[in-house]
Amino acid sequence: MSYFLGIDTSNYTTSVALYNSDNNEIISKKKLLPVKPGEKGIRQSDAVFHHTVQLPELMDELFDGKQYDILGVGVSVKPCNEEGSYMPCFLTGISVATSISNALNIPLYRFSHQDGHIVAALYSADKIDMINQRFIAFHISGGTSQALLVEPDDKYFKTKIISDSLDLKAGQAVDRVGISIGLKFPCGPELEKLALNSNKKLQKIKVFRCDGNFSLSGVENKCKKMLDDGETPEDVSMFCLSYIYSAIYDTVNEILLNYGNLPVVFSGGVMSNSIIRKELLKKYNSYFAEPYYSSDNACGIAILASICNKRK
Repeated sequence: MSYFLGIDTSNYTTSVALYNSDNNEIISKKKLLPVKPGEKGIRQSDAVFHHTVQLPELMDELFDGKQYDILGVGVSVKPCNEEGSYMPCFLTGISVATSISNALNIPLYRFSHQDGHIVAALYSADKIDMINQRFIAFHISGGTSQALLVEPDDKYFKTKIISDSLDLKAGQAVDRVGISIGLKFPCGPELEKLALNSNKKLQKIKVFRCDGNFSLSGVENKCKKMLDDGETPEDVSMFCLSYIYSAIYDTVNEILLNYGNLPVVFSGGVMSNSIIRKELLKKYNSYFAEPYYSSDNACGIAILASICNKRK
């Protein structure tokens, strides 16, 4: 069997994965970084420390005493492909991946965290062959809220940002609203549960846009006002999701108008939300990762290592 190891040490999750390129199967382990109650995120110094602790533990779980024929190792080295993209949390994964590459004398492949999200979504949707065609990829998470034009190249694909959040990221909006309600960080799953119990439905809301980009900063203040006015946490949660949905909806429509009726792939932790997902699936030629592959994971990184190994 031919295996490829993937490592991803994002600002939220420690992730490792083994991809079997012979039968297209994945073994994956991941663990959220611990965040103190009431806090809205984690400092990079703390993230590096927790990755240093959690990564060996997850590697023990992944290999479970077994020996695999590993042909290459892939690792996330930065958040996205834009110049200057950098976060210290990825240094932990780079260090481990480089050591494994040298010890086993196997190739080391470096990718962006965002690349991994896109490929994990394609794998989950059974659309991995789409890397050979042009499509639109939305990466909607706590650190990124972007739409990308994805085009094939000799390596695997290249990406170009065609829409971005002007301020707050969607995952940040969810967490800030969730914290104000009293939820535990990260707040996405609990906020979704509240919204599912709301008497209101997902609605279209006017969201500020400029030059193809969108703003999410208004949702936090509006939700706080709703809470102050006595509206239920359930209705506030639904409003928060409606705001994010509206920003995505307007962006997709504008992109398809400008670039043609291309397939749309959604990834990132926020896109595991069943309420937003159900509504977008009704309207577009779109593909979603299953929740496990939508949130941070190393699966796409392991698959990309296999793809690059075949093309070298």
